[in-house]
Amino acid sequence: MKAYVFPGQGSQFKGMGKDLYEKSPSAKALFEKANEILGFRITDIMFEGTDEELKQTKVTQPAIFLHSVILAKETADFKPEMVAGHSLGEFSALVSANALSFEDGLKLVSQRALAMQKACEQNPSTMAAVLGLEDAVIEEICASITDDVVVAANFNCPGQVVISGSNSGVAKAGEKLKEAGAKRVLPLPVGGAFHSPLMESAREELAAAIEATNFNTPVCPIYQNVNAQPSTDVATIKANLVSQLTGAVRWTQSVENMVAGGASSFTECGPGKVLQGLVKKIAPTVETAGL
Repeated sequence: MKAYVFPGQGSQFKGMGKDLYEKSPSAKALFEKANEILGFRITDIMFEGTDEELKQTKVTQPAIFLHSVILAKETADFKPEMVAGHSLGEFSALVSANALSFEDGLKLVSQRALAMQKACEQNPSTMAAVLGLEDAVIEEICASITDDVVVAANFNCPGQVVISGSNSGVAKAGEKLKEAGAKRVLPLPVGGAFHSPLMESAREELAAAIEATNFNTPVCPIYQNVNAQPSTDVATIKANLVSQLTGAVRWTQSVENMVAGGASSFTECGPGKVLQGLVKKIAPTVETAGL
């Protein structure tokens, strides 16, 4: 079975999507529609902007979404049998599986990005990648810090988990994790504590927007971040999408479950090759490719 996976924040690069815009009239029309919906020319930033401009959450998230979704729409033999997306990529996956319209998906991604940016400004916070420790050990150490906010936020692949929380919480956990044998604890250049309780205000804001948006039954199961389980039920998909902002991205478990569900090849749809690398570490025997 063929699985398609969609990347999240961090995969952006200057010039992303420019080839699609220049070569395909239908892709160009979608990019221009996006400029209109967003109220600014995101294509100018995607194609010619600086790394700093591209790194702003309100730009990064819609930019990656647009690159991923338009790439899928422009691929003639795009026929997914299951999909998943890493964090933001879950929205790209839902649009590509016809559960959401292009317009509604973009509006939700834009609202999500602005709500997350606001939450980051309200709570100075951060994330760090922990290399070389078992998931359970990391979860246990985060849970042991009761006077601060820090959680295991992204289970990316065996031996790579991202923790998220207040600046002091992540620092405290980092020291304990090194003592427990972590090979490295690397601070990440992000605006705040994504997928942690510090995103609660953004979760509430997005919940209202998701509730007001029309979703359809997807053409194939989507394996969602918060529980790594396949779903085609609209109510379940909506609830999981809301929970994702404060819940963990269970990517390792999602890929394992997709393989158990019959996936033999994974195609990354969007900028970069991050997910191909993670899939190979989780399931070395499957085929991986990019669009």
